[in-house]
Amino acid sequence: MRIFSSQQKLTLKFAALACCITLITGCAKSQPNTFTFTADLPPDFAYVAAVYYEPAEGETCTVETKDNLAPVFNSQWRKEYKPDSEVEIRITRKGCPLVVRRIELEINSAYGKDRGDFGRESAMVVIRHELKEQSRGTFSETGESVFYGHCQWLFRTSGKPRILRKILDCKAADEKGERKRGRPFSAYTLDQLPGKTVKMKIMLAKEEKPGWGDTWVAVPGGWKRCLGKGFEDERAYCDGNYTDFSTFKMVDGRICTIYPGCTE
Repeated sequence: MRIFSSQQKLTLKFAALACCITLITGCAKSQPNTFTFTADLPPDFAYVAAVYYEPAEGETCTVETKDNLAPVFNSQWRKEYKPDSEVEIRITRKGCPLVVRRIELEINSAYGKDRGDFGRESAMVVIRHELKEQSRGTFSETGESVFYGHCQWLFRTSGKPRILRKILDCKAADEKGERKRGRPFSAYTLDQLPGKTVKMKIMLAKEEKPGWGDTWVAVPGGWKRCLGKGFEDERAYCDGNYTDFSTFKMVDGRICTIYPGCTE
C-alpha cells in the first residue's frame, strides 16, 4: 500500500479539482449556440424570418444598424423555401457581444401568378434573459416547443373591373385551432434555446368569407357580389338590395358570377 505525504495529498486534491473544472468548462463550451426555427404550414404557404440582435445584458457597447443587419431566412420564398432555419443565439459584431432578441415572421401564400397576388400576415417570437414562467414557451422531452396560429382567407373586389382579391387574416390559436386575440406569438428565455426546436404551426380555415359585411350574399354554392349603384361604385354595399348582383373578374381573367365556383 502506497503512503502519500501531506504535500502529495494536497497536489492530488488540486489536480482533482482542476479536472472537475475542466469537465464543467468543457460542458459549458460544448453547449450549442444555435436553435432551430421551423414551421408546419398549410399547402402553398411559406414563412420569412428576420432575426434581430441586441447587446447582451450588461454590455455598454452599441452597434450601428448598418453593421447589425438582421439575417433573413426564406427571403425568396416564391422560388426556394426551406422550413428549417438555424438561428444563432450569441454573435459578435464590431467587437460587441450580441444576443438574439426577436424573430419577426411573415406568413405568405400566393393565390395568383402576378407578384401582387398573395396574402401576408405577421407573427413574432421574442427572447429575453428572464420571463415569468407562465409567459414563456415550454419544451417537450424531445426539445420541441410549438405555438399555434389559425388563418383564414377573406375575399373582396377591387377597382371598377371588380377584380377578386384575397386578404390573409391570421390570429393566435390553441392546439385545437380556436382563435385568440392577437397574431401568432411565443416567448422564450435565452437559456431555454440552445439545441432546441421552436415550431410555428398554422391551421387554415376550410371556408373563406367576405372581407367585410353587406357586400356579398351567401347563395347555394357560394357567394354573389352585390351590384351597389353600378360598376362605378367600387364599394358597392348591398344596402337592402339582395336581388341585383354583378359579375367580377378572377385573377386568372375569368368573368364570374359566383365565388368560388365562378359559374352557377
